[in-house]
Amino acid sequence: MKQGFDNNKYLKMQSDHIRQRIEQFGGKLYLEFGGKLFDDFHASRVLPGFQPDSKLQMLLELKDKAEIVIAISAKDIEAAKMREDLQIPYDEDVLRLIGEFQNHGLFVSSVVITQYSGQKSAQKLKRQLHRKNINVYYHYSIEGYPTDTKKIISKDGFGKNDYIETQRELVVVTAPGPGSGKMATCLSQLYHENLRGIKAGYAKFETFPVWSLPLNHPVNLAYEAATADLDDSNMIDPFHLDAYGKIAINYNRDIEIFPVLKKIFEEINGECPYKSPTDMGVNMAGFCIEDDEAVREAAGQEIIRRYFASRNRVLKDECTKEELTKQEMLLEQCGISPESRRCVKAAREREAVRKVFCGAMELNDGTIICSANNDFMGPSAGLVMNAIKKLAGIDDPHLLIQPEAFTPIQNLKTGYMGSINPRLHTYETLIALALSARTNPEAAKALEQLPKLRGVQAHLTCDLAETDLNTYNSLGIQVTYEPEKH
Repeated sequence: MKQGFDNNKYLKMQSDHIRQRIEQFGGKLYLEFGGKLFDDFHASRVLPGFQPDSKLQMLLELKDKAEIVIAISAKDIEAAKMREDLQIPYDEDVLRLIGEFQNHGLFVSSVVITQYSGQKSAQKLKRQLHRKNINVYYHYSIEGYPTDTKKIISKDGFGKNDYIETQRELVVVTAPGPGSGKMATCLSQLYHENLRGIKAGYAKFETFPVWSLPLNHPVNLAYEAATADLDDSNMIDPFHLDAYGKIAINYNRDIEIFPVLKKIFEEINGECPYKSPTDMGVNMAGFCIEDDEAVREAAGQEIIRRYFASRNRVLKDECTKEELTKQEMLLEQCGISPESRRCVKAAREREAVRKVFCGAMELNDGTIICSANNDFMGPSAGLVMNAIKKLAGIDDPHLLIQPEAFTPIQNLKTGYMGSINPRLHTYETLIALALSARTNPEAAKALEQLPKLRGVQAHLTCDLAETDLNTYNSLGIQVTYEPEKH
């Protein structure tokens, strides 16, 4: 994919901007940190050139100034809420995040358990964290939050919360997922710091929507596609327009809550340092786009991928039809269709000719590779094999795995494992290829091409089994599929 984002410029500009914000508040800043730090693949897809760990690298530029506080809701612990991308519960992810931060040399000072009301599961997490020498604090639910500002800014509101002892200029407040209480944690700390005569400020770091891009820029529309299940929507920030006469983009929830936040700031410090929700942000990503056309193309592809994901979720009764309708509207706003994704068009055309389920892959140089269902492999396995043969310069008719090598695996699947489908999945095919590579130099050469599949685009005209999806994800293949035709 053509690069459109200057990652090095971003690291410097973003870290410099945060330093300026720290100085603005006299040397103490609570930074609400949204999104993913280690694996922000959405950002890397819509801003080609943005590295999935760019936010982490940016923090490392500030690591001598920064400490990390992780917020987690006691209600989420009790409900065993899961991180969908990693399929682990939030409390387990807190332990994972601590390890990741520490492995990168970042200082994790504490964990705050929000909305605490005596849950035993929260107490268990506290004991686990104490064994790791991590400080743990409790914050409580406040009746009337966030609208009853008099109650919130009192000894019966934020005053009930534990004061988090912090040591450094920049306190990064992050969480395993949304709804964990990051903002409330920051505001509670401002209240307690003010009681102690310590000047401190608050800022928010969210990559999307990109405030400096137009409302209907594909990057911002791709954010709406990614959050279609939350019913978020991008809006022109009316407070920013009124204060400065300039258009800036924010999303509905931040705009709706700003009058309340403004009042809370005024209750704590006597004045609000910000004139708009956009003012609260520190995101500089929009200023690091070097090729707008490449970014628009990448974001459009992401919207199509999200459309197929929602289509699949509707079929599995995992979301409402309204979510899919929103994705269709976003496609229309961008002036694109599912077949604007080249591999979708190629796979469907191949299926129309072959009359069986097919697949197509667009390699990083634009080459289209196709596959079709056969007696040995499904189209997903065949697609990977055809792609690595092409990358290795091996003629398509040449066999890398002898047909008799498939038979024992197929017999195992159908005779012992209870499978009805004898065809090999992608992972099983790659195991057979790895065995063949011991005696076949061309098979070994093909196997060496697998890393080149990272970032390629693929589409299947049928359902994609979970094992195939996991293999595609491991290889970094960005795949869409059509399970309703299964």
